[in-house]
Amino acid sequence: MTELAAVKAALKTQAIETPSWAYGNSGTRFKVFAQQGVPRDPREKLDDAAKVHEFTGAAPTVALHIPWDRVDDYAALAAHAEERGVRIGAINSNTFQDDDYRLGSICHPEAGVRRKAVDHLLECVDIMDATGSRDLKLWFADGTNYPGQDDLRSRQDRLAEGLAEVYERLGEGQRMLLEYKLFEPAFYATDVPDWGTAYAHCLKLGEKAQVVVDTGHHAPGTNIEFIVATLLREEKLGGFDFNSRFYADDDLMVGAADPFQLFRIMYEVIRGGGYTSETAFMLDQCHNIEAKIPAIIRSVMNVQEATAKALLVDGEALAAAQRAGDVLEANAVLMDAYNTDVRPLLRELREESGLAPDPMAAYRADGWQERIVAERVGGEQAGWGA
Repeated sequence: MTELAAVKAALKTQAIETPSWAYGNSGTRFKVFAQQGVPRDPREKLDDAAKVHEFTGAAPTVALHIPWDRVDDYAALAAHAEERGVRIGAINSNTFQDDDYRLGSICHPEAGVRRKAVDHLLECVDIMDATGSRDLKLWFADGTNYPGQDDLRSRQDRLAEGLAEVYERLGEGQRMLLEYKLFEPAFYATDVPDWGTAYAHCLKLGEKAQVVVDTGHHAPGTNIEFIVATLLREEKLGGFDFNSRFYADDDLMVGAADPFQLFRIMYEVIRGGGYTSETAFMLDQCHNIEAKIPAIIRSVMNVQEATAKALLVDGEALAAAQRAGDVLEANAVLMDAYNTDVRPLLRELREESGLAPDPMAAYRADGWQERIVAERVGGEQAGWGA
């Protein structure tokens, strides 16, 4: 098999999960910007996600967010997804929007609030059972704003206790993916602020617990690919939330702010053996001012391009330069792959797979955007928190 044929074969296996909430209305802290044709319920979100997969061929699963995507019959929702050519992916919990969670959820000082939070997580596992989902994805807004507000060690004890109960509920083939976030909304101490904290809890829980790396959840200048390499080495990388940021957790389109970083991350994924179905590659983005479906299509394409470049790295040449201590040559090997225009390769791959070579143009010509604007009139549009 030639090098390009091997790259194409690897790209054909790539699966990028899209988030249901990205299809709804979103905005800044000051304003949610409504768009025409936005889904009014989870089924319409799945319909839009199916269009992304139809034109990219690389987005077969859709992550749900509970309670934003709560329905009476989850098996029926999963069946609707299958009818549209996609499947339900990760189930994302929400323990940050109820008034009870003002002082935290799973780490709250009151046992009753902690019980409510854990019960919600257990409900999410029930939904996993009903939809056939593999992954329970957890992010906690828990933390404190002031020194002395609560005992930091006790909060970690509560976190460990709650996670352990949910972990024991997981079924065969199911996983718990624990996300972390440097700050926000807690201003003094965040209960899961970094990959080390998430890793420590996952290590204690067991092999079904793994860490999620959100590319926007780090301090400026953090070497995210080092984190990825380390977690892969420890067999604790469960997946990604791909996005971009310029300052903090902006949730901008992946590859928009630093496409070179995305390339470096994907290289470490491939180098570390993480380019498999065991690693969840999910988008976590909010499209505030741009059209939603085209933005998600573009995001999938950005991940595909970064992956193609990473697959083109000459591993033997790179290793030889590293052994020789040839700093410039080693860097040049990486840069040669990164500077390769892989768009013709991806166009060929799509045509060979029976897809249109340009997903963006194909979507514009399809008429779906005009159709949903005309048909989705009335009802309540889905949005952040709805």
